[in-house]
Amino acid sequence: MTFKTVPSFARTALLASTLVVSVAPVALADGEVNIYSYRQPTLIQPLLDAFTAETGIKTNVIFANEGLEERIAAEGANSPADVLLSVDIGRLDGAKQAGITQPIVSDTVKANIPATYLDPEGHWVGLTTRARVIYASKDRVQQDTITYEELADPKWKGKICTRSGQHVYTIGLVASMIAHKGVEETEKWLVGLRDNLARKPAGNDRSQVQGIKNGECDIALSNTYYMGAMMTNEKEPEQKEWAASARMIFPNAADRGTHVNIAGIVMAKHAPNKDNALKLVEFLSTPKAQQIYAEASFEYPVTPGVAPSELVQSFGTLKADTLSIQEIAKNRKAASELVDKVRFDDGPAS
Repeated sequence: MTFKTVPSFARTALLASTLVVSVAPVALADGEVNIYSYRQPTLIQPLLDAFTAETGIKTNVIFANEGLEERIAAEGANSPADVLLSVDIGRLDGAKQAGITQPIVSDTVKANIPATYLDPEGHWVGLTTRARVIYASKDRVQQDTITYEELADPKWKGKICTRSGQHVYTIGLVASMIAHKGVEETEKWLVGLRDNLARKPAGNDRSQVQGIKNGECDIALSNTYYMGAMMTNEKEPEQKEWAASARMIFPNAADRGTHVNIAGIVMAKHAPNKDNALKLVEFLSTPKAQQIYAEASFEYPVTPGVAPSELVQSFGTLKADTLSIQEIAKNRKAASELVDKVRFDDGPAS
């Protein structure tokens, strides 16, 4: 767990960060907003700096890779968390279902962000989108188009890499397939995809692209922003080679469009700085903030009229599936059950 700043809020929270335990009430200064974040501090700092410059409100960030929802729940009414920055509808809706959020009531947000990226009851707000696409070997794959359905074609047997079927990114894709094709057809598709895997599902999205570089597979499922993250990774320059070995193909570009998911924000149920939290959410919905966020994250803005970065535009044209995010959330449970039913994570030999 990483602390970007160390105000009284963060120092108090640090004492409770090793395990998810309740914390004592903390003194909260005026003019602050406390952010629990799954997004890397370096990723969001330019955004928060712009917010502070515009509003004068100080931001305090606690970053973690996991467990923030459980921590907010354990802290209860004494939680210093005002908002949770998260990724994927699975986590955002999960926070709502866990009862740790409250509705975000704002005409500004509704005016800036299309309804498909907003919870109808206001418990989460989508801030950017990412597409789940195909990374294809530049040397071994000739075709320029593909569909998700084609991943079950035997011609790809032993040639596909992907992460766990139970990861939220995979569950989101399977949930979208259920919404479009129904449970029965999606089960057949999932079995076909499993049988075409080059190895048991494991690792993160970047390691799937590494698999292409190493010749373990010809195509891989991964989110779009990882291409930008690998291409610009100065700390681990080998990732530039992984990225250079693959090109991006947007599935179903000729029909319903490519599956997209969101990164977003919720307001904590007991937010001690509620007014400032609302100002932050409203700021994040503005074209100015959307531009900064999209540039830093290599994702797609959700506010109409704001263009993605030049690097992201170089990936190709995204025709996004118009299936509502709420519909994906509704089918997540069925998707998870289906992944287990076909023993997807056992790999191609199952």
